[in-house]
Amino acid sequence: MKVRPILLVLILLAGFYYATTHFASTGALAPWIAALHPGASTATVDPNTAYDVSVASAAPAFDEEEQQNIAVYKRALPSVVNITSTEVQWNFFYGPVPQTGQGSGFVLNKEGLILTNNHVIEGTQRGGSIEVTLSDKHKYKATVVTVDRGHDLALLKIDAPNLVPATLAETSTGLMVGQRVYAIGNPFGLSGTMTRGIISAIRSIGSPANGNVIEDAIQTDASVNPGNSGGPLLNSRGEVIGITTLIAGNPGVDQSAGIGFAIPINTAKAVLDDFAKYGRIRRPTLDIVSLEIGPDQAEQIGLPVDYGLLIERVLPGGAAEKAGLHGGTQRAYEGNFPVTLGGDLIVDFDQQEITNAQDLGNEMNKHRAGDTVTITVFRGRRKMDFKVTLGDAKDTPQGPQT
Repeated sequence: MKVRPILLVLILLAGFYYATTHFASTGALAPWIAALHPGASTATVDPNTAYDVSVASAAPAFDEEEQQNIAVYKRALPSVVNITSTEVQWNFFYGPVPQTGQGSGFVLNKEGLILTNNHVIEGTQRGGSIEVTLSDKHKYKATVVTVDRGHDLALLKIDAPNLVPATLAETSTGLMVGQRVYAIGNPFGLSGTMTRGIISAIRSIGSPANGNVIEDAIQTDASVNPGNSGGPLLNSRGEVIGITTLIAGNPGVDQSAGIGFAIPINTAKAVLDDFAKYGRIRRPTLDIVSLEIGPDQAEQIGLPVDYGLLIERVLPGGAAEKAGLHGGTQRAYEGNFPVTLGGDLIVDFDQQEITNAQDLGNEMNKHRAGDTVTITVFRGRRKMDFKVTLGDAKDTPQGPQT
């Protein structure tokens, strides 16, 4: 009897299927596999045992950088909170219209104190409520303990068990450009988000929240967005070195422009110390707006030295004006930022050289409001000393300050 070619092919395929499934299940093909593929595994599989996906897809070992990222996140996350503020506004018909906002913060101690930005909760002080959500998703009502509008900081309190306080860095002095940093917060309400970057600069910058100057602000390229405000900026050990506060970008365009700013932890610690000692914030101030000067700017402007802080503006009735210090009168631009030139150039503070904003901030942190200090300036090419009684930030006239 003739066997048609197509039928022969079907018979051969059926036989091959039976042989491979039968012998593979019993392990009889192992020697053949070993002979054809010397490096292949010849382990047998029990067909009655369910396939263990977790074993087959076991994650590869993390490299050193990934391990550090994960360690920072695990250490810091339990201390980071999501803050939802509800402000009551009124429509045209005088009807109440609740407005909600999102921000971040972090736990300071087991008693429930939480640090955040003042602008995160400011609207609630005119009527509203604050809700804090912990990393374990539990929610608690918060009360405002105190605020420091000048430094855009607020202290909240919740009543919650088993809180995990954040670890604060000993100091923010000595931070270096290029140092790795991490931001954890709730951008756009997406809780528990971590981004990574470096310190891009240490500089003074005006805060759009209140017009005041943030001294020694930590500039970073770690991506921060609305909702990150008030959250911690961390070093590679998971310690808080700053409070994420400001995003530089074009309104209505991409708000994550790779330029974010954080209040240094030294400023926050000084604010907390004042509250512990006086029951309120009592921070010293010169009541000035200043511009940091380096060799390039000094050469362009024609200054007698290539360092210092140029006073752009003295606040009316403030400490600097009372002492006789002068602000600038000539409008100019540094890049896209408007500046005012022609003011006194600060070079010493109580005989300590001032080369940048961080130097001034460090010296200011050694004093209290009411202390009298000697400020050395260049007015044109003339070097002059002024006795200045430091003002109290609480009594600072309306406007930017240093």
